[in-house]
This record gives sequence, structure tokens and C-alpha cells, in this order.
Amino acid sequence: MMIVNDQRTREQRMTHTVLITATDKMLSGWGRAEGGNSKAAWCCLPKHADAVFEWVSSRKEMKRVNENKASWRPAPASTAHVSYYVVEDNHPALGAR
Repeated sequence: MMIVNDQRTREQRMTHTVLITATDKMLSGWGRAEGGNSKAAWCCLPKHADAVFEWVSSRKEMKRVNENKASWRPAPASTAHVSYYVVEDNHPALGAR
């Protein structure tokens, strides 16, 4: 059974409609993702998609980085754990520290 950690509010599901998704190679295969992949999705406003994509792509532990729509769901057959994060103005992907 896939474990889902979704940090979005109902409103954020409507406004943060671009998801930058990736497989976390460091967390896949053990812990809460034992027996499968650990996926992450950074939910952002469309105007931030390029910056978030670049930030996720630059992270060494992330592989298979993609841009998806808000309705994205990972394939349960290969995914054991997925976390949805919200990118707000204070997020490191947007230059905040």
C-alpha cells in the first residue's frame, strides 16, 4: 500500500497547479518506501515552474525529474511513498534562504 504525505491545503490544490516530480534515489527501497520508490512532488504556481524544475534537477538525490499537472498520481505498482510539498514565496527554489 502506497503511503501518501500531502501537505497541500484545499486552496493550494487549486492554485499550485504545476507539480515538479522526481524519484528520490536516497530514500527509495527502505524505511517508509521499503519495496518501492520514494517519490516527491513540489507543487507550485505556474509562474514558478521553471525555477522549481531547475532547483529539483540540481539536487543529486533526485532522478527522473518531470513537470506534471496537479492531478498527477504516481503508479502504485512502483511507488511505496510519495510526499507533496508546497512551494511558497519563501522556498529555496525561489531564491529564499
